[in-house]
Amino acid sequence: MIDDYRGLAVFVAIVEAGSFSEAGRRLKLSTSVVSHHLSRLEAKLGVTLFFRSTRSMSLTPEGQAALGPARRMVAAGEEALDLLGDTSEEPVGSLKITMPAFGERTRLRQRLWEFSQRHPMVAISLHSSDKRDDLVKGGFDLAIRLGTLRDSSLKSRKIGTFRRVVVASPDYLATRAPIRTVEDLQHCEFVSIAMLPDTLTLWRQGQSATISTENTRLEVDTIGTAKSAVLAGLGVQHLPHDEVLDELASGALIQVLPDWSLPELGIYAVWPEIGPQKKLTRRLLDFLTEKPEA
Repeated sequence: MIDDYRGLAVFVAIVEAGSFSEAGRRLKLSTSVVSHHLSRLEAKLGVTLFFRSTRSMSLTPEGQAALGPARRMVAAGEEALDLLGDTSEEPVGSLKITMPAFGERTRLRQRLWEFSQRHPMVAISLHSSDKRDDLVKGGFDLAIRLGTLRDSSLKSRKIGTFRRVVVASPDYLATRAPIRTVEDLQHCEFVSIAMLPDTLTLWRQGQSATISTENTRLEVDTIGTAKSAVLAGLGVQHLPHDEVLDELASGALIQVLPDWSLPELGIYAVWPEIGPQKKLTRRLLDFLTEKPEA
């Protein structure tokens, strides 16, 4: 029976990792051992759990049927270990986290470093990317996401907000007529950010105006690269206020239409809804949201 449970756990790991080799890396097993456990399980059950070819892998109908119960089994085991390991005040365990690549000096990032310093028995693996990782396939315990949540299959908790400002460099502004109205902004060149919508809504004294940002000649895929391009004079874009504080203070960037504001966006902690949340994850969440000591 123990071999069966081990085989089912390996099966779940393969599904979530997307390949035998990646599952082996996460489980700290060789690819051949992962394959052995799966083959042994399939032989005992008399079914094939995956359609496999040299280029792709997908679940068979039997694999689809087994996945839900197998995931619940793994989640139940993790919950039991979590409870047994929660007997001391000093937390022990590991957390895999993904968060945006920008924001190195934000309070949120600094609180994460402080959590790590306070709890040396907690191993943290941090993945920084402005793209949205698949939490289940990536094996993440927690993700920090900005803006508006769209994935209803994730559990979430709002942990803050952030401001945005529309900025441009003095060199870019010198190449065109003054930007005094929203209509003037509409005719500017924008540095496009792949994961952002191609419209922009601004507010002033109860009025709102939505413009298109499709007039672009450069598209990038990270906030940091967009900031670099705006500094180089390649157009305008709205960026997190904390990211451009120094540049606004030095004059390297100028806020465009300062009388208009953009709605604040949420900062969310999200985690996959495939089992109980780890107590260690909840402990980190509480730490990130509590007020720092004076």
